[in-house]
Amino acid sequence: MIEIKDLHKSYRTGSNSLHVLKGINFSVKEGELVAIMGSSGSGKSTLLNILGMLDGYDTGSYHLDGVLIKDLNETKAANYRNKFLGFIFQSFNLINYKSAWENVALPLYYQRIKRKERKDRALHHLETVGLKPWAEHLPSELSGGQKQRVAIARAMAAEPKVLLADEPTGALDSVTSHEVMALIQKINDEGRTILVVTHEEDIAHMCKRIVHLKDGVIVSDEFVEQQRAEANV
Repeated sequence: MIEIKDLHKSYRTGSNSLHVLKGINFSVKEGELVAIMGSSGSGKSTLLNILGMLDGYDTGSYHLDGVLIKDLNETKAANYRNKFLGFIFQSFNLINYKSAWENVALPLYYQRIKRKERKDRALHHLETVGLKPWAEHLPSELSGGQKQRVAIARAMAAEPKVLLADEPTGALDSVTSHEVMALIQKINDEGRTILVVTHEEDIAHMCKRIVHLKDGVIVSDEFVEQQRAEANV
């Protein structure tokens, strides 16, 4: 599903160059649930941005579902993102003046799906995350946990092959965090490939594999016994 080989990425600042990713080798099979951990400056955010086609890389290769992701123009990158990927962010990134279902339906709008089908599919995904009764509510009328569940429904709306979750529990209390992770585990149980960037050990152990980055290299990559989130809810 994801195959990264000898990936390097540097950023230029004036006459200096900061080598952020230093020969990353990393692969993810379909259906995996992988945590990516690392302190600030480890390169995990840069790696996630490259995986999400939000940033390019210098050398090496990145294949997603057999497609080489390299030197894409913005239109092609946007098309691939919409086809392959769903994003879940720490800050939810909901549009304040749109209702819950309208937020969920946004990826379908970009696929030029008609409004009625967009709403039907959005309501289906809201039902999946337990929020169908809140479909007409604005984000300001929802709790943090509800907002993140709307964001998860939005990430799933276009039936992506891979979900990328960037600190999905970072803005939530521990009980709500475990509720969100229970939902992420349920989606993974159904066969979806999910990568979770987190700095929280308990959240990482709710995944099935933990990859640690430090100073731009992978220092450990191991399968773990998954802790089920429901046990903590």
